[in-house]
Amino acid sequence: MLEEGFYEVPAGHVAAVVTYLEMHAPVPEQPAPVSEGLSLVRIEEPDPDWYRALFARVGAGEWLWFSRLLLEDDALADILENPDVEIYVLRRDGLDIGLLELDFRTSGACELAFFGLVGSAVGTGAGRYLMNAALRRAWEAPITLLHVHTCTMDSPRALPFYLRSGFVPVRREVQIAQDPRLSGVIDPAAAPQVPILK
Repeated sequence: MLEEGFYEVPAGHVAAVVTYLEMHAPVPEQPAPVSEGLSLVRIEEPDPDWYRALFARVGAGEWLWFSRLLLEDDALADILENPDVEIYVLRRDGLDIGLLELDFRTSGACELAFFGLVGSAVGTGAGRYLMNAALRRAWEAPITLLHVHTCTMDSPRALPFYLRSGFVPVRREVQIAQDPRLSGVIDPAAAPQVPILK
């Protein structure tokens, strides 16, 4: 447990505050302002390269999503091919605009492992459509816990959106990691709001 105070972040690293949220029972569905042209498709056998490309489009431009981009093919395939992990793509008029990953590998629980939209889809109602679908699918399973986490390297809209969706914050952590922009994992120009410390 960290004491109160300031802690230096080493050069070449980034720091984030991670908030963990939970839901222990279904909540009333909120109306999605728009659904025309939207479809949610489960990808039964996701190709790792396709997954990485969508993951990067959703989270590695404006934001600093990088965890799955660090995985070798075998490690990523172990997750994507697990029958208890469900991968969905949100499409608008045939174009991939969102990613949803539900992880049921822990008995009685579901992790909303990844949830996001490409930048052009944010604020269009697509997020609410995707969340409604995620909540319906998660609670169809025999679970008593649905959980998600977000951090300050993600969109500042993410945490308020999860709160409005019925999740309750339960704990926080500070994460320090090597800056993926310096290793070439993601574009050095990504997430300009987080300065690179060389």
